[in-house]
Amino acid sequence: MSVRYQADADLNQAIVTGVLRREPSIDFQTAFAAGLKGVKDPEVLKLAAQQGYILVSHDRKTMPSEFAKFITSNQSSGVIIVYRKLLIEVVIEELLLIWAVSCAEEWINRIAKLPL
Repeated sequence: MSVRYQADADLNQAIVTGVLRREPSIDFQTAFAAGLKGVKDPEVLKLAAQQGYILVSHDRKTMPSEFAKFITSNQSSGVIIVYRKLLIEVVIEELLLIWAVSCAEEWINRIAKLPL
């Protein structure tokens, strides 16, 4: 199964737009489309997991610990934490690379930080 992304509400929308411009066939759901504004981390993780999306977020403070708690009793499709000061072009390239060379099963219960 191919990698699918879910943008967290805090993710810079330019990242989603840039990825989709470069590769329109990627399934990258916006936070708006998923109704994530104001939703707490545990529920965001749950929604992404239920739909088979890897969550992409800038939240380096609370998301890693919430992810650790979440996977003690649930299965996650994975989380990618993006360093906010990383150039958008670099983030786009790395997300495209992950999509091109990995499969969704490799990301189950895994958290990674960009840059890789």
